[in-house]
Amino acid sequence: MRFLKFPILFFLLICLFQTKVNAQTSFSGQQNPIMTAVPFLMIAPDARSGAMGDAGVSSNPDANSMHWNPAKLAYVEQDMGASVSYSPWLHKLVPDISLAYLAVYKRINKAQTIGASLRYFNLGSLDFTDVQGSKVGTFNPNEFALDATYSRFLTKTLTMAVSARYIHSNLTQGQYAEGTATKAGNSVAADIAVYQQFEVKVNDIPGKFAWGVNLSNLGAKISYSDANLRKDFLPTNLRFGPSLTLDFDDYNSMTFMLDINKLLVPTQPYWKNGDTIESGMDPNVSPVVGLIHSFYDAPGGFSEEMKELSFAGGLEYWYDKQFALRGGFFYEDKNKGNRKFVTLGAGLRFNVFGLDFSYLIPVQQENPLANTLRFSLLFNLDNTGK
Repeated sequence: MRFLKFPILFFLLICLFQTKVNAQTSFSGQQNPIMTAVPFLMIAPDARSGAMGDAGVSSNPDANSMHWNPAKLAYVEQDMGASVSYSPWLHKLVPDISLAYLAVYKRINKAQTIGASLRYFNLGSLDFTDVQGSKVGTFNPNEFALDATYSRFLTKTLTMAVSARYIHSNLTQGQYAEGTATKAGNSVAADIAVYQQFEVKVNDIPGKFAWGVNLSNLGAKISYSDANLRKDFLPTNLRFGPSLTLDFDDYNSMTFMLDINKLLVPTQPYWKNGDTIESGMDPNVSPVVGLIHSFYDAPGGFSEEMKELSFAGGLEYWYDKQFALRGGFFYEDKNKGNRKFVTLGAGLRFNVFGLDFSYLIPVQQENPLANTLRFSLLFNLDNTGK
């Protein structure tokens, strides 16, 4: 458990030593969510973690580990596997938005595993109009990310992974905006992750404790114009947390997990007269500088910095490693996005494939995420011959 303390202490120490801890507290209660490009990279793609409140940085490894923590792939039990996931997204607002996710992995040897994934976000059909409101065309905006990862054991219990990601975001089909031609945005990014698990006992009940850290979407800004007048940050994110699995007997087990997230991009300052920063820091910086500033640049000081943490807690019960029930809760501060929802789900495992589904119940009324469903199929490619 000593490893788990490092990322938490690191974050707290940076925040405590910022220069604006006691300044500008009058801004801490105002709406100031962090905005980034390609937010689809942060959507939970699979039904298993989607049923556990979007928690998964230290859950038991499976084919979808690339999104949550690619370092977990070194621990997968099968030599080869795959997963296909699908979710209608914001279907209360638009009926044809969806997210599809495909992931595969292959064990090289006992210490090393490689993987790849494709995430495709379809934003439905969009009608373009001219200044008179007449329809001039129809377009299907879409975004996708193609990933590759390498995971290996560093010690008997500690693993590490690095991932590379290509991002393509086509939202405008070259339409003009304020006299400037637009284009599809392209960027590259990387993930760095660690994971550790070891056996424990709690009141003589055997089990497993695990923790993980995933620093994801470290990459160049993305632009949607040849003029490069504006470049937007990728959703660089720090995800960390522990999990505890208790094996009550040969048939029943329960896992408790917690994920903590912090977007590592600049917080927008408060402007005076639209051109002078009244509180906060200049957000027009490089991704590396923005990552560093993200720990102490909130205009409301330390209290607002802490509000930028989001929390995901989940439970997973397995019977005979074949049937699972899941539940979870996600919390985000009301001034930083205000997403709060409960999730439920279940899973089945057979010889060759498994099936997961999840259901989202928002805490707030009239939430566009209400009744979100996710479906996942997992394949154990070791057993296809059987």
